[in-house]
Amino acid sequence: MDIEEYILSHTSAEPTYLQQIVRSTYLHELNPHMLSGHLQGRLLSALSHMIRPKRILELGTYTGYSALCLAEGLRDEQSRLITIEHNDELEDTILHNLALSDLSSKITLIIGDAAQVLSSGNELITKQPFDLVFIDADKRQYERYYDLVFDMVRPGGFILADNTLWDGHVVDPAYDKDKQTMALRRFNDKIAADERVETFILPLRDGLTFIRKL
Repeated sequence: MDIEEYILSHTSAEPTYLQQIVRSTYLHELNPHMLSGHLQGRLLSALSHMIRPKRILELGTYTGYSALCLAEGLRDEQSRLITIEHNDELEDTILHNLALSDLSSKITLIIGDAAQVLSSGNELITKQPFDLVFIDADKRQYERYYDLVFDMVRPGGFILADNTLWDGHVVDPAYDKDKQTMALRRFNDKIAADERVETFILPLRDGLTFIRKL
């Protein structure tokens, strides 16, 4: 048993519907490693339970796994999670997966480019501040997403950004010309220098940045 197996064996199990999503994603989708997975999923759920958010925004749905994990901590029946996915070919899969859980009634899926949706004045996005935002979409757009969502987050609210270590590429000179790596380096530098927030990077999987708006 390696350390990852040991950690997972001592981590609370996923709900059955999440296990089903993992299996179907690995069977039918390209790049199944994009799935948050067991350990990160339990972390997202725990964070959401601690924050008890009324409103969550997710950029990048993929097959719906992380949305369901985050929705576990929503405060009450009136609370909502809005998730935006650019790939319209995933829409039927996402809706099917969300429907595996009773939490689906609290989740609204929007298909479209995240930056365009955030800039559109969509009332679902703009009518109330968010307690929690999870950024897991196009890595080259992280700086733009951050700028767009910042004023939508309440003071004391949280922004989480996934994949910010990018498999270690952010410190590897071999990736100095890689557009995604360079974009993530700029994003990480931007957050570290932003005096409006407190932040740290958790080296879990591919890096998860915690940002608390002051």
